Amino acid sequence: MAFRKNKQKTALRDTKGDKIFYIVNAFIMILLAIIVIYPMYFILIASISDPDAIFNGEVYLLPVNITFKGYERLFSDRLFWIGYRNTIIYVVVGTTLNILMTIPTGWALSRKELPGRKYIMWFFIITLFFGGGLIPFYLLVSKLGMVDSPLALIIPSALSVWNAFMTKAYYESNIPQELLEAAEIDGANEFKTFLSIIIPISKPIIAVMILFYAVGHWNSYFNALIFISSEEYYPLQLVLKDILIATEVIGGPAGDAATIIEQNKIANQIKYSSIIVSSLPIILLYPVIQKFFNKGILVGSFK
Repeated sequence: MAFRKNKQKTALRDTKGDKIFYIVNAFIMILLAIIVIYPMYFILIASISDPDAIFNGEVYLLPVNITFKGYERLFSDRLFWIGYRNTIIYVVVGTTLNILMTIPTGWALSRKELPGRKYIMWFFIITLFFGGGLIPFYLLVSKLGMVDSPLALIIPSALSVWNAFMTKAYYESNIPQELLEAAEIDGANEFKTFLSIIIPISKPIIAVMILFYAVGHWNSYFNALIFISSEEYYPLQLVLKDILIATEVIGGPAGDAATIIEQNKIANQIKYSSIIVSSLPIILLYPVIQKFFNKGILVGSFK
């Protein structure tokens, strides 16, 4: 018996080839992690380093002559806080609308008994490959009276077909038909089944959709550039663009060379600071829903 146990332990030992594979794999993973993490780390230390040190290439691993002038310049701008407030509103309201549209749509498309399901699917698929173009899009938004309105950043992006298909795939892979039949036997109609049974077990895909939509709204830039002209409705990304442009052109063509160089240094530091400020909320959001994210994204997209 002892001989058999020793033989089993010997059989489970890693071979020399396995050890080499683990070492090479660990090396590649560490290298990839450095490639991904270092740029963000550099932006962080550059945002609090002296602009002269950045211009001279002295910033590598640690900040040099720590200063917070870039952040002070950002936080002292009234438009910055307006943009931050607006973006938070757009993210919360827009993501809520997205979830209310996407989850029922994905559930309906996953049901084979849906009347006209085949034609609805083709209608959605066509929109993935063909669009009307920017001018018809602008004319449509204009006719709906949403130009220079916050609704222009929320209503047109209420539903992503790609995300609806991900949700559909999740339901097809995770909702057994027996569960629905049991609910029907208990007297539950379609709405009660959806609200009482489907929604509670949809947390993984809902978490994935919240992250996808929230990131999209937070980074939204083009629609605001096209449809919004009032500064009171500017999202954060548009405000940061204007702050950078305003900082770079201070001094103008008539300014002396020293002033222009100094303004370029400040603009460079503000650029790094704005990247940190605009990325931090999304970075903090991910750990909150990470436990649902892996399951939802794997099942929803690959199965």
